Amino acid sequence: MAHAPQFLKLVNDAKTRVKETNIADVKGRIEAGEKFLLVDVREDNEWANGHLPGAVHMGRGIIERDIETSIPDTNTKMILYCGGGFRSALVADNLQKMGYTNIESMDGGWKGWVSAGLPVAKG
Repeated sequence: MAHAPQFLKLVNDAKTRVKETNIADVKGRIEAGEKFLLVDVREDNEWANGHLPGAVHMGRGIIERDIETSIPDTNTKMILYCGGGFRSALVADNLQKMGYTNIESMDGGWKGWVSAGLPVAKG
């Protein structure tokens, strides 16, 4: 999918302030037993079609509204992902603006995870 220029400008600006990780790093951290909250910020229908094992779903559009109730500890370690790493960067930037201090965005997202043949969950 080709993204619109102004959307990419917005994403690239957010990425200057967001810590990014990648699929291999997240896989290794999961395998090592590192404790963090894996958050899928995709739309409901995307989540229903499959997601990373152990992830929780808080779609972009509601996460900023609900995060303080669901995850009140602003030091909670979270790795966010979306389809490819664009929306998760935008969400990570917003959460940081809200005072969350331990946020990362997974570059490559769901598409990269699936392309690498890594396990997925449904439902």
